[in-house]
Amino acid sequence: MEEILLILFGLIIGSFLNVVIYRLPIEKSIVKPRSYCPQCNQNIKFYDNIPVISFIILGGKCRNCKAKISLQYPLVEIFTALTFWLSYSFYFSISPVYTVFTIIFLCIIVVLAIIDFKHMILPDEFTIGGGVLFLIYSFFNPIITYKSAFISAFGSALIFAFLYFFYLKVRKIEGLGFGDVKMMILLGAFLGIHKLLIAVFLASLSGVIIGFIFIIFKGKDLKTKLPFGTFLGFGTYISVFWGDNIWRFIQSLSH
Repeated sequence: MEEILLILFGLIIGSFLNVVIYRLPIEKSIVKPRSYCPQCNQNIKFYDNIPVISFIILGGKCRNCKAKISLQYPLVEIFTALTFWLSYSFYFSISPVYTVFTIIFLCIIVVLAIIDFKHMILPDEFTIGGGVLFLIYSFFNPIITYKSAFISAFGSALIFAFLYFFYLKVRKIEGLGFGDVKMMILLGAFLGIHKLLIAVFLASLSGVIIGFIFIIFKGKDLKTKLPFGTFLGFGTYISVFWGDNIWRFIQSLSH
């Protein structure tokens, strides 16, 4: 029963995350006005705003103007519910408080990953604001020490900042966005050194794979910009739940 309630609450939070993803990049309040169709501007009735179910009943279209509703909405809701369930399954026995912070952290990651994918920006409200929150929490984090949090947060940010200025000044291109630099503070503050290394490795690997796909099949070149924050989000999500296992596997290869 607890897990069912948790999943239902995750669906509701996922619906709110969709509001944040849509409104934050265009600098609109995430609190008001109430949800509305971006095509016809009609307010969405409460019975048309039930996570996932309303999308299915409406056939993925606005009741008023019949404009298509993006698949992003039900997918984010389902993915957020999955995040709640995974966090509970992996960490509740260790610490209920850590479970809550894991959920908060991953909700921020989902928002950043999708906003970066759609707009190529990483809002400071979540990179810097989240970084401050989780640096404070590092003093109470049962998984990593506050020293690991601070070293991984600011050490990785410095490395990314160096790469940012290297590409900008030496190669005259923007190899990384400065938002990626700030995002590293957020990631390092919660993940610690080992999981952060896994997250960056997975992000880089997935970025290279997608980059080559774009070059081969889309006719792009090496200067094509990709939303690295999205890849960092992917790597981070995997690392939160399976990073320790991946780290142990990598260590076993050296023996």
